[in-house]
Amino acid sequence: MTVRVGNAIGDIDGHRSQGILTPSEPVFITPQPPPVADARVGGGRAHRGDVASGARGEATTRRRHHRWPWIAGALVLLVAVGTGVIWLASSRARPVTLRQAETQLGAGAAGGTGAPGATRPAPGVYQYTGSGTEKLSLPPLSQSEGPSMPGTVVLRGSNCFVFRIDYSTHHWQTWEYCLHSGDLWEAGGRSWQLWSIGPLNVTNLSSFTCAPRSMALPAHAPLHVSWVSSCTGTNTSVKGQTVSTGPYRFEGLTTMSIGGTPVQAAHFLRLRTDSGAQRGTERSEVWFSTSTGLPLRVQQDIKVTSPTPFGTSHYTQVGVFVLKSLVPHR
Repeated sequence: MTVRVGNAIGDIDGHRSQGILTPSEPVFITPQPPPVADARVGGGRAHRGDVASGARGEATTRRRHHRWPWIAGALVLLVAVGTGVIWLASSRARPVTLRQAETQLGAGAAGGTGAPGATRPAPGVYQYTGSGTEKLSLPPLSQSEGPSMPGTVVLRGSNCFVFRIDYSTHHWQTWEYCLHSGDLWEAGGRSWQLWSIGPLNVTNLSSFTCAPRSMALPAHAPLHVSWVSSCTGTNTSVKGQTVSTGPYRFEGLTTMSIGGTPVQAAHFLRLRTDSGAQRGTERSEVWFSTSTGLPLRVQQDIKVTSPTPFGTSHYTQVGVFVLKSLVPHR
């Protein structure tokens, strides 16, 4: 937003009328009184004071007139700086608090019903912390993730649940998981993101549906066994469909300490390639609780190329988030 301040300058022109004398007209010369003595002639003390007083008054008035443009300019500058500070504070990505996530859950932002059971975590808002960076090449923008990243669990029906992570106030992502004969499959998910470009906010919502048997957490599996996952989706800012496919490999079991409590975790490596409307790669590692299916730790390295009206834009996202407590806040 540009604020223009215009200065109007008025010009005052004095016009003097002039009489014309002709030879036929009599000319009368009226004697003029003698000039008043100035300060150098006797009796000029009072006159000298009047002249000095008038000069000082005129100079003071001139200084006041000159001072007002500077004051007005300073006020405009202060308003512009204040507006810029407010805009920067409101437009940049900020961490999401647990209270904000609880409010979203209460408002039905991630609605759903159901009851916890085997291989399903208790519903509520969990405390995650982490860090990360998201970047765009066109336009050249970047924003941070964390350090507070609330994770929300909502149960769906009798065998599914949705896990949502709030990277920041400008980015969240969900994964939907469903139980099938003891195995936990990835059913799909959504991702919402906001970028501030000057005074404008540009958003994008992606929605993906995964093919059956897109494994997340098997009931039993040998070490280093691999499955092929495939998900298809769309973006509100990019025309066409994107297909994300690749291997999903079991890396083994380990024990993690979550809030001082030892938890058995299954470690997986996800490698995916994006094709279609968007092209890119994803390398993610995830550790699931073997008893509840709750993500304990997730590391992401994502690179996506998208077409725009101004050229090709490259997006990167690198980050990690870790569960800090097994007890949901709500």
